[in-house]
Amino acid sequence: MVPFFSARKVEEAVTPERALEAVRDAFVAYARGEWSMPPKVYVPAYPAGDFRAMPVLGAGHAALKWVTSFPGNPARGLPTVTGLVLLSDASNGSLVGVLDAGAVTALRTGAAAVLAAETLGRPDAETAAVVGVGVNGKAAARTFLALGRSVALWDVDRERVEAAAGELGASVTGSEEEALAADLLVTVTPGHEMLLPEGTLRPGQHVSLMGADGPGKAEIAVEELVRTHVFCDDWEQASHNGELAHAVEAGVLERDDGTQLGDVLAGTATGRGSDGEITSFDSTGLAIQDLAIALAAMERAGELDLETIRL
Repeated sequence: MVPFFSARKVEEAVTPERALEAVRDAFVAYARGEWSMPPKVYVPAYPAGDFRAMPVLGAGHAALKWVTSFPGNPARGLPTVTGLVLLSDASNGSLVGVLDAGAVTALRTGAAAVLAAETLGRPDAETAAVVGVGVNGKAAARTFLALGRSVALWDVDRERVEAAAGELGASVTGSEEEALAADLLVTVTPGHEMLLPEGTLRPGQHVSLMGADGPGKAEIAVEELVRTHVFCDDWEQASHNGELAHAVEAGVLERDDGTQLGDVLAGTATGRGSDGEITSFDSTGLAIQDLAIALAAMERAGELDLETIRL
């Protein structure tokens, strides 16, 4: 019998604080070569969305996340992200856990966004904002709040953002421009419309770009991206399917121009260079993060009333 973590059980098992700690450790382990991650596989079903297969090996376990991204689903009353994370024992191949992929994705996306912001933002950063309050945007806001930082929200859907603010105990900004001026900015939009044209960001800001996680998506103009000190979750993946891809294709960004967050956390690369520097983090979502959340959930398996799956 294999334990199954529904979305609610994943959230019960892993707090935002534990998710941030687990994701940080995963970035460091990957940077040190202790965890391995084959390339993410996209199975396009455009224009509706896509399917993704994400394998990883680390900490004596292997995992595979089979997950979807269908941005138009909420209008149909369906979630954007659905799927499963399969966790196996790497010593014998046995399946040891199955987890709801949507909940795992939200936790690790929120954790990565805030981890990057707190690592790369100015030490004296005061304001934080999240633009886009879908499931992953709310997870980022919840993580900021768990760290004791106030956070303001913005979304094109006024009713949705007010509901999210009430649910989380956050505030709503007076305008999109106000949100985009925050010291620590997290953007979690579908990536189909340009959110940050050239000249938007001011000196000293940090932005975690979480929305453009697949081909054809972009939240920031190439001209604005190259004004920043560029960081990413994984260069190979981001330079093909993230914000960086557009700048690489334009020939204005090369490998030496981008720093992986894990290298900064592991102490092998430098982060922010000065208080006035603008920093950006391009997140495409990594399987190492999913494995980190799955392992954190399994730590609590014995405490929770979990359903089981018979193989």
